Amino acid sequence: MKRTIVFVVAACLLIAFAVFEFYSGKESKATATTNPADALEKPKEGYMAPAFTLQGLDERPYSIGGSRGKLLIVNFWASWCAPCEMEAPDLEALYKQYGDQVDLYGVNSTAFDRERDAREFVDAQKLSFPILMDRAGVATKLYKVDNFPTSLIIDPSGKVLERINGIITRKEWESRIEGYL
Repeated sequence: MKRTIVFVVAACLLIAFAVFEFYSGKESKATATTNPADALEKPKEGYMAPAFTLQGLDERPYSIGGSRGKLLIVNFWASWCAPCEMEAPDLEALYKQYGDQVDLYGVNSTAFDRERDAREFVDAQKLSFPILMDRAGVATKLYKVDNFPTSLIIDPSGKVLERINGIITRKEWESRIEGYL
């Protein structure tokens, strides 16, 4: 009986420590800058997109936030997400169709995924657009992503035009992109 109590207490402490470590902000190569007042709610239409920089699968840094001169689509995904798998071919087609007018970044929420699985997903889907690795969950937390996929359309000045939770058809994507160009 005494051993069981000690074991349960030790397990609870270990779990509490793990949760604390996750939410206290692990060190990462990712950086984020935003107004603390804006961080209380999800980025939404008309608000400036929170800024962050993440390393891509190609080991280059990619930055989100601020002026960029092009429309930007940021898609948060995970390799285990069935809707993400369904959406991937459409995103690749959109990247090939609009790549000169629109920046498209896929953000793998690696803190909730395995990097090896993410790389296999990218290879299997033959994705050619930049894939950013959110290894510490900084961007996922900053953008308050609580389901996958979640996409944001951001105007050239850095304002959020639209937040899309879940998948939409390629025709819907095309209509929205054309409407913002």
